[in-house]
Amino acid sequence: MKTLSHLLGVLTALSATSVFAAGTCPPVLNHTVEPLTGGKAQSMCQYEGRVVLVVNTASECGYTGQYEGLQALYKKYANRGLVVLGFPSNSFGGQEPGSNKKIAEFCQANFGVTFPVFAKVETMPLSKDPVFASLVAATGVAPQWNFHKYLIDRSGKRVESFESGVEPQSAQFVQRIEALIAQRQ
Repeated sequence: MKTLSHLLGVLTALSATSVFAAGTCPPVLNHTVEPLTGGKAQSMCQYEGRVVLVVNTASECGYTGQYEGLQALYKKYANRGLVVLGFPSNSFGGQEPGSNKKIAEFCQANFGVTFPVFAKVETMPLSKDPVFASLVAATGVAPQWNFHKYLIDRSGKRVESFESGVEPQSAQFVQRIEALIAQRQ
């Protein structure tokens, strides 16, 4: 007879993989990424069904203060279905020269970042990275600088692009996030 803990483990594993087995993960999320702090690679498919905000970040950029706004968005809307995903990149102006460890320390010490941030993307141009290549393909817009934002709807089928100068707390951007959060798949 199987133990209760074994059965619970099997059920948990089945529920975690059922989305992937059905092949429903949208192509724009169908990527594996490494956490900034190390550990096992993660599938972005885990964010399916949420509104996903993908941002290429840099610690030494004039837009670096946007981390504060991104964290505020995450804190305010995470329980309503928004997830912010940070991807540090040294692709523009060499403004992210540090190691993953230094980036993690910087984000925590200066902005209290709690949203997921992944390992630094070293690809030049950034649009050659698989995650960003799929975002560029979906929108037709490649990042021109750090803190470019891609907003993905809950279905993973509609992706919108926002230039670096669009502040996370701007009325237009927040209204767009709220509209996408209000929509169901």
